[in-house]
Amino acid sequence: MTRPTLRCPCDLSHCQAVFHYDAPPPGEVRFDIGEQTYRRSYLRCALCSHWFSQNSLDLSHLYERTYVDTTYGNNFRETFERILALPPERSDNAARVARVLAFARSYLASDKTPTLLDIGSGLGVFPYRMKEAGWMCTVLDPDARAVRHAERVVGVNALIGDFLTIDTGGIGLFDVISFNKVLEHVVDPVGMLEKAVAPLSREGFVYIELPDGEVASCHGSNREEFFIEHHHVFSIASLSLLIERAGFLMLQAQRLHEPSGKFTLCAFLAPKSTMPATS
Repeated sequence: MTRPTLRCPCDLSHCQAVFHYDAPPPGEVRFDIGEQTYRRSYLRCALCSHWFSQNSLDLSHLYERTYVDTTYGNNFRETFERILALPPERSDNAARVARVLAFARSYLASDKTPTLLDIGSGLGVFPYRMKEAGWMCTVLDPDARAVRHAERVVGVNALIGDFLTIDTGGIGLFDVISFNKVLEHVVDPVGMLEKAVAPLSREGFVYIELPDGEVASCHGSNREEFFIEHHHVFSIASLSLLIERAGFLMLQAQRLHEPSGKFTLCAFLAPKSTMPATS
């Protein structure tokens, strides 16, 4: 059984199973799980309201090929262009770009071109718009097709690899590192987030987006925030625990209801190690 962790000292001792699934809920992407029986649940922590996925399914190959095949098929470019064409009031990405640019104007030095590393870029809509805003953008994705799409269509630097396992010493330094709906897909999000300290410039910040379980659960168990690919669904409290345990300080956080209907938590953070020392 996969054991998602937030590195909690209570070791899930305050958790209770709340949602149970014997079949994919409406709208969930039908991933190929072979002959395995679809059965899973979500535990909710009574202390911090974090949600942990529980199942015995082998999902280890989900992101090697199946996820991209099933989510985007062979229509990378068409899907990319369709999302780009959305009017701002219907685009999650337009609001994301506006948030990051506004925060960057107040946080980064204004005398140089900012650099962005987007982890798990997928279609690359976010780095494309940031490039349009004058930023130098690099994406990192484990799928070779996503990387080719980023280089040839999005027009940004692209690296292939899993951020959890790559050597970050050779990829350079960035003013901003973004994890847009990425950390909930990994078993150990603390481990992934803490790796962002090394390639982040001393004056830089990290931007994260995560599914909001506190609000989504009020609307039932079939919400997309609780789909099979999410090992974790967060609360305001567990977002804070994730950030603290990864060695960061929360600078700003916000609860969102996005144009797509998703309930999302977003936050800007900086490494504690870069904070000015106090006497």
